[in-house]
Amino acid sequence: MLLAVLTISDRCAQGLMQDTAGPAVACLLREAWPQAEIRTALLPDDEDAIAAHLRELAESGAALVLTVGGTGLSPRDRTPEATRRIIDREAPGLAEAMRAVGAQRNPYAWLSRGIAGLAGSTLIVNLPGSERGARESLESILKLLRHGIEVAAGGQGHP
Repeated sequence: MLLAVLTISDRCAQGLMQDTAGPAVACLLREAWPQAEIRTALLPDDEDAIAAHLRELAESGAALVLTVGGTGLSPRDRTPEATRRIIDREAPGLAEAMRAVGAQRNPYAWLSRGIAGLAGSTLIVNLPGSERGARESLESILKLLRHGIEVAAGGQGHP
């Protein structure tokens, strides 16, 4: 199974800041799916580049693509827009669950514009850019992702 983590950050892409959120997310994926191939990439906040990379991963047969960053209110935060260009169907409950859990510890979680959805059978989920926010968001939906990936691939129905 192919899983991917795509960090979206101008500062990290320029080498001005170290990406800690993407590696933390990749580590959680390795723990949850030890047999999976995990690809990682780092891109600037460029909507066209993000969309192209998401499309490439979906066409490569990735079961899950997690983006990290670019979900805030800054003019350069365009990850949700790039994701909407690629997905066929939204899965809004995943983003709602992440915001609800995140807001229990940090009320600013409600400002996240991250979305989730399917591009064919590839599940794409936008996580926040901070290491803590990304890790907590992923942990809050990990069980749902496992089931969602299986169903999207044509596996079992609902429990």
